[in-house]
Amino acid sequence: METLTLLPTQRAALLSLLDDSNATVRRELSYYFTGLGNPARDFLRDTAKSSNRHLAWHARRYLEKLRLSDPKAEFREFIQSLNYELESGSLMIARTVRPDLDTGACCEALDQIADRCRELIIEPSGTRAKCRVINRILYHEMGFHGNVEHYTDPNNNFIDQVLETRRGIPISLCTIYLLVAYRLGLNLEPIGLPRHFMIGCFTEERPFFIDAFDGGIFRSPEEIFVFLRSHNMSPQLADLAPTPVREVLCRSCRNLANHYAANGDRDHSSLFDSFVTEFEAIYAKNMM
Repeated sequence: METLTLLPTQRAALLSLLDDSNATVRRELSYYFTGLGNPARDFLRDTAKSSNRHLAWHARRYLEKLRLSDPKAEFREFIQSLNYELESGSLMIARTVRPDLDTGACCEALDQIADRCRELIIEPSGTRAKCRVINRILYHEMGFHGNVEHYTDPNNNFIDQVLETRRGIPISLCTIYLLVAYRLGLNLEPIGLPRHFMIGCFTEERPFFIDAFDGGIFRSPEEIFVFLRSHNMSPQLADLAPTPVREVLCRSCRNLANHYAANGDRDHSSLFDSFVTEFEAIYAKNMM
């Protein structure tokens, strides 16, 4: 039986339509991919692994929507691609456990939070002032908070669950905060401290840090060092440096492996431990 393949002209045409925001175009493209079958799956998988992060994101959205992907295999391919993006990676982690997750709904929820922030931002405003608005929306209007009572509940790690319950741990709350901030054009950075996770801003005259687990309170570098010393750690200037997206996602998987183990779920603990191993292996390989 002859195997269908897409011609270069067809691939180029599909690539030009992949990020089209028109609802009719998206619907027709979905119908086309469904009818095409395996060639569509191969095309979308190839695009999802490409260096073009924008098109890769849209390709993954179609794969998820059309159920043409295996979420676990897809995430392993994502790890191997070295093409890391915080929002895509966080949603892919969630889909490894909930394959039917509506990632579009998660993106829309983040869009709505950002839209609400825009309503209250008065321009011109600096980054600190805009972060105060984010704090007001996330923590006062919407009630996001750290889940101190059930810290090791694995659901605290998944972006979709945190958006739904508005409870999380430092790294997941920081992820929500960063994804809202990115939509507002703010240049914030993830900061992977030992035993904690925060957000850093280095665009103003003096850097400041945001504790998303503690109501978005602003911290100075000196306060961060006091925090580390209070936990019997010797602060290093490198502790305040931005954390690469790769390490944010790897650390999320490491947390999940530990939290599932603490809850007696060996299968899921092993799954996320295997993702950590793959992150570390691909990093070591590319450092050689």
